[in-house]
Formats: sequence, C-alpha cells, structure tokens
Amino acid sequence: MRVHGLGHVVLKVRDLNQSVPFYRDVLGLKKVGQAGEKMVFFSFVDNHHDLALLETEQDAAAPSENSPGLHHVAFKVGDSIDELQEAKDWLISKGVTPHRTRDHVATQSVYFHDPDGNQIEVFVESDPSVWHDEPGLVATSNPLELR
Repeated sequence: MRVHGLGHVVLKVRDLNQSVPFYRDVLGLKKVGQAGEKMVFFSFVDNHHDLALLETEQDAAAPSENSPGLHHVAFKVGDSIDELQEAKDWLISKGVTPHRTRDHVATQSVYFHDPDGNQIEVFVESDPSVWHDEPGLVATSNPLELR
C-alpha cells in the first residue's frame, strides 16, 4: 500500500454553535455539509472536505497534555512573512491570542488554540529548495519575531 496524501482531519469539539463560526469566520473555511446535529464538514477551496468537526458533550474532559493523540492541525496561509504577519494580525482582530511564533526554516508559524483548546498552526512556506536539499531542516524550531 502507498499513501498518496492526507485526505481530511476530524476534530472533536464540545459545541458546534461555538466552533463552526470560529472555523468559518476566523479561519475562513467554507462549510460544505452537515450530518445531522453532530457533524459539520469544511473545505479550503474545491475539495469535497478537508476538515470536519464532530460534536461531543459540553462537559467532555480535555485530554491531558501528555496523552497520545492529535497535537495540532496546521493550515498554510501563504509563502511570505508578510502573509504570516497579516494572518497573525487577523487572528488578533478576531479575539484570538497567539501563544507562540516559530521559525522552522522550511516554514514559519503562528500557534494558537480553537475554542476547545485544540492547537492550531498557521504557516507560510519558505523557498522549497531549502528543505528539498536538506529535508532534516523540518525538525528546526527557532524563535520568530513578528509584530
């Protein structure tokens, strides 16, 4: 078997009424479908779906920081530091507080949390020749200064 790519991600959330506006209005994903009262599907551009939200219970316990499972989901927002700065400024204007910015050499990133505490990364890619020539650079994580 050969995997050809990542098809989609499903995140568990406590309240679709709170999470759908976040993913739609803050991150700009297009809502493309809904399965009953418990699941909503989103697309970035023209895929059937890239992300889905599955509602659990309002009082569902958050997983501990050291438990196995999903660490974060990353969304590409462009190819330049200016686009990353614009994304950070947009998040802040929508009441989202980024908690760190990193230079991964292959990418530069801003990290924050969704309403349920799921960690989200928005990133821009550097010149692909940087990591094509030295793939191990993906493991780099240096501080990144943005306004």
